[in-house]
Amino acid sequence: MLTESSFKPAWWLPSPHLQTLWPVLFRKRATPDLSNQRLELSDGDFVDLCWSKKTERPIVLLLHGLEGSLHSHYAGSLMLALENAGFRPVFMHFRGCSGEPNRLPRSYHSGDTGDLAQVVDYINQISNTPVYAAIGFSLGGNVLLKWLGQTGDSNPLQLGVAVSVPFMLADAARRLERGLSHMYEIHLMNSLKRSYTEKFKRIESPLNVEIGKLKNFWEFDDKVTAPLNGFSGVDHYYSESSCRQYLAGIEVPTMIIHALDDPFMFAQSVPGANELSANVEILLARNGGHVGFVTGKYPWKPECWYENKIIEFLRG
Repeated sequence: MLTESSFKPAWWLPSPHLQTLWPVLFRKRATPDLSNQRLELSDGDFVDLCWSKKTERPIVLLLHGLEGSLHSHYAGSLMLALENAGFRPVFMHFRGCSGEPNRLPRSYHSGDTGDLAQVVDYINQISNTPVYAAIGFSLGGNVLLKWLGQTGDSNPLQLGVAVSVPFMLADAARRLERGLSHMYEIHLMNSLKRSYTEKFKRIESPLNVEIGKLKNFWEFDDKVTAPLNGFSGVDHYYSESSCRQYLAGIEVPTMIIHALDDPFMFAQSVPGANELSANVEILLARNGGHVGFVTGKYPWKPECWYENKIIEFLRG
């Protein structure tokens, strides 16, 4: 189901780029009290988890976006909001995103659902309360939706939430080459190159690539992401990993929050109602940017609209 959302952007952040950049640059980072855990994976690598200390509550797993971490603008504040609403949030860092390079040449990527499945299985084995829901932002939302669609009625979650999802990875790569959106590509490409360089100072790279000469996501994903993760090339990676084709298979009640003016995506990349299972609702806003959705009457008193919608959905 496609539903027009009630979101109205703050008058002082009217454009998609202001909505996208203001939280990154100016939102105060919340610092919840967390305990850290390194989870060893079945292939000898690891991921790092950050646990709320509020025990004996329904667990909600958070997944970050490309090159994100617990320090991303949406992470700490949502974890505090979830705690205040009676949940126990757990933040999952994808491989190599917690401040230390992962051990293996392979990396995290937009279609890697295996690590998410391992983390959920692990938590359900060791916790008195299983994972109730998962929330994914951007790349993390794509991973979550793909996993929900792949697993269908065997998925162990009760609810799913995804915010600002790149439904079609090829579309996202094209969109980020255009206009002001290119500044996000430059920023993210620089981060990806740094991460690659730092990791392969410690281990030998299996690739023969001049990382500094890669100019855009198409080139990086073709020369680095695809071969490191078992894809034949960028087209294979994008076609297999984009979540849009999996939405019809989702059996878990799922809410997707998205803005038509998201500068990371084309408006036409949003799936139609006929592509969604009966369990999926897309809250579609005309404005909101990429993981923005900032409202509020005064600049010194901003409100995060999607946080309230997420809490309402989880409680409902």
